[in-house]
Amino acid sequence: MTQTPLHAEAGSADPVAAASRCTPDFRANPHPVYAELRKTAPVCPLQPPHGVETYLITRYDDARAALADPRLSKDMYGALDAYHRIFGDSSIALDDNMLFSDPPKHTRLRRIVQSAFTPRRVELLRPRIQQVTEELLERCPTDAPMDLLRNFAFPLPLQVICELLGVPEDERERAHQWAGTVAKTGFGPDAKKALEEAEGKLRDLLVHLVAHKRSTPGDDLMSALIAAQDQDGALTDHELVSTAWVLFFAGHKTSAYLIGNAVYHLLSKPDQHSAALANPESLKQAVEELLRYEGSVESGTFRHATEDIPMRGVVIPKGSLVQIAITSANRDPQAYAEPDRLDVTRTGGQPHLAFGHGPHYCIGAPLARLEMHIALTTLFRRYPEITLALPPHEVRWLTVPFPAFRGLAELPVVLDPERIAD
Repeated sequence: MTQTPLHAEAGSADPVAAASRCTPDFRANPHPVYAELRKTAPVCPLQPPHGVETYLITRYDDARAALADPRLSKDMYGALDAYHRIFGDSSIALDDNMLFSDPPKHTRLRRIVQSAFTPRRVELLRPRIQQVTEELLERCPTDAPMDLLRNFAFPLPLQVICELLGVPEDERERAHQWAGTVAKTGFGPDAKKALEEAEGKLRDLLVHLVAHKRSTPGDDLMSALIAAQDQDGALTDHELVSTAWVLFFAGHKTSAYLIGNAVYHLLSKPDQHSAALANPESLKQAVEELLRYEGSVESGTFRHATEDIPMRGVVIPKGSLVQIAITSANRDPQAYAEPDRLDVTRTGGQPHLAFGHGPHYCIGAPLARLEMHIALTTLFRRYPEITLALPPHEVRWLTVPFPAFRGLAELPVVLDPERIAD
């Protein structure tokens, strides 16, 4: 069946060099560039370093439609030549999961994993997440500036997802380091070598974990996935390893950057900080606004066009790659009033796209929301006078070869300024 084009109107632009989206100036504040693209080139051809023809979608309505458009496939095996040019051979072994698949395979894989991430099941994790949060903050130095990302925002979701999956405690830090290499790797030969090494080590760890849980099941998600059955059958070992990989990778990095972004903006805007913490219900609303204002996913993972797709006066050719700029869509003035203003009391507007939309809506969204809510309430309860250790404009943002994540490189804070003053 032929689908109605998403949109078609005049407007295009010269290709934008993808490298320009990785400069320190752009990473510090990409929003003016995205605002200009939404006006002049809402569907913009890129010049990425990997050389595969790629298009960037920046408007809210287009992004929301594209996230649910079956003509934009997530199955990178269907674009194998492009996949090899971008990632090489190593990643394929870890990409046999629901993130990189289409129905019916995606439906089967997601159905098996979904039961572990229902709001009810996630709520049962609240006491343990609260305990981990308190323990981490108890260990944070209060008498000197410290990096909140390294000491708190990363360890919290990392420990939670590792406990969920049953990753041994003595393997967690190494797994975190290997995942960091994967997230920061570029597209050159040396970068691909580093990627292959890190992914190989992660793959070996997960293969051994699957084997161990098959012989010695426990009360964890990996054991549950091994035991899970549905009408289409159980997960294969290959799918288990790949599913564990995507849950581990996405399950800690996105949440860590969400916590960091939220703390940074609340400390940078005292009036919003006060409004967010006025009462428990205020913080729930504030979390949604913080997700919209500066979520941790800048661009969705690659999709490829399975046919020519007209959009905004541009034809996205069959076989080309598509990136959906979530950061841009969530600041679209056609979707939100005064979108560049953080307003933790905001009502109205469109649902934000921080967790995506459509069949690939983030399965871990309930867990991410819970971690973010507990982290913020506990941090500001224990340390109500917390301040940034640097002026806001001096805090560094991530500079990575592929702008998938939107987050800080560090978050220097002082938890208890009076102790330092003494």
